[in-house]
Amino acid sequence: MLPEEQSLPHSSLLDPAVTLYPFAACRLRQPLRQLSGIHKLREQIRRFSADVVHLQAGHFWFNISLPLLRRPFVLTIHDSQPHPGDLPSQRTPQWASEIACRRADEVIVHAEYVKQSFLATHSIGAEHLHVIPHIKLGEETAQTEALEEDNTVLFFGRIWEYKGLEYLIRAEPLITAEVPDAKIVIAGQGEDFARYRQMMVHPENFVVLNRYVSDADRAELFQRASVVALPYIEASQSGVIPLAYTFSKPVVATTVGGLPEAVDDGLTGFCVPPRDEKALARAIVQLLKDPALRKRFGANANRRINTECSPATVAKSTLEVYRRVLARSAPKTLAV
Repeated sequence: MLPEEQSLPHSSLLDPAVTLYPFAACRLRQPLRQLSGIHKLREQIRRFSADVVHLQAGHFWFNISLPLLRRPFVLTIHDSQPHPGDLPSQRTPQWASEIACRRADEVIVHAEYVKQSFLATHSIGAEHLHVIPHIKLGEETAQTEALEEDNTVLFFGRIWEYKGLEYLIRAEPLITAEVPDAKIVIAGQGEDFARYRQMMVHPENFVVLNRYVSDADRAELFQRASVVALPYIEASQSGVIPLAYTFSKPVVATTVGGLPEAVDDGLTGFCVPPRDEKALARAIVQLLKDPALRKRFGANANRRINTECSPATVAKSTLEVYRRVLARSAPKTLAV
């Protein structure tokens, strides 16, 4: 069950055994439509006679309503706390998120850091909290094969304070002093971009796509990139790293949250301190100047994503969580 705008572009990829229930997503300021929509989804779950309900946490009404169903309940948490400046995440009141957390029989997170953070703030046994890596994604939406462009640094994703974009912008003069033809591509939307433009010493060295990026365009951006940069000042985990690895791209990321768990320093990329544009620039320049190193790191990254984060691997781990919750909650068994 997914909003139409998220699910329909990918519906052709679904196995025939999967039934898709797309629905029109309503705004929070439309409470009557929200309640009506949630009621319909709850009725569909009852008619389907679901053995397990698995919720990706986030939406206000889902957090309140779906945990109240009398079904074994699995919850996936992406972030244990809202990120600084991330306005969309903050629209869901913390008390609403806590309803889902307290009701969950088993919880899935994507990084050990998130697990430990969650354990520190919630009364749940560690045995009910499972670290399953973020699934490999992005390759299925690539419509064409684009060639890598020399000396291209990609910053991708929602633009909020915690993403640390200002430090990549500050690093640009240091990067282009060593690699004069380097370009920094910024792709994504979020907060007002005007303040970031004002920081740019050499605006001509930036390509800014301050908009929603389609899946097809996203794939092309990653294919064309030489290096993917994550200058975050705070993080739990990131879906950008699996995307980079899918397209065999080395990553330069900061040592915050669960990012060091995903980036093997010196093997799939480099880890640098947060809020340090000099260290960020040095790592990026090293990769831009050494094509053989980029290729080796990219190959290591792709190998890791295809083993640890493949759909089959993630599905196997997730099914084990379902079996666990069923064994505790009902005499039924899960057909595989």
